[in-house]
Amino acid sequence: MSTPKKELYDRAKSFQYAFEGWWFVLRTQHNAWIHALITTIVVGLGVWLQLPARDWAVLILTFMAVWMAEFMNTAIEAVVDMTMPDRHPLAKVAKDVAAAAVLVGALGAVLIGLLLLGPPLWERLFG
Repeated sequence: MSTPKKELYDRAKSFQYAFEGWWFVLRTQHNAWIHALITTIVVGLGVWLQLPARDWAVLILTFMAVWMAEFMNTAIEAVVDMTMPDRHPLAKVAKDVAAAAVLVGALGAVLIGLLLLGPPLWERLFG
C-alpha cells in the first residue's frame, strides 16, 4: 500500500519526466523552436490586441494541439528508430504520417490565428 508521501513523490517524478520530454523535444527538434517562436509572437500580439477570454481559450487549445502533435511525432520517430534501425517502408509511413499530423495542426493554427488576430490587428494598424 502506498503512503501519501510516496504518492506525492511519484506525482512529482511524473512531472519531472514530462518536463524532461519537453526539454528533449526543444533540444532535438528544429521545428519545435519554430513552434516556440510563433507561440511567443502570438501571445505577445494577443496581449497587445487585448483579446477577449474566448479568443484566448481558442488560442490556448490551438497551441496545445500543435505542441501535442510535435511531441507525439517525436515519440513516434524515437520508437520507430529504436525498433527499425534499418530502412523499412512501414517505418517511413509511420514517420511521414506523424509529421503530417504536425503539419495539419500547424496549418490549422495559422488559419485560427488569422481568424482571431487578423481583424483586431487590421483595425489596430489601419483603422
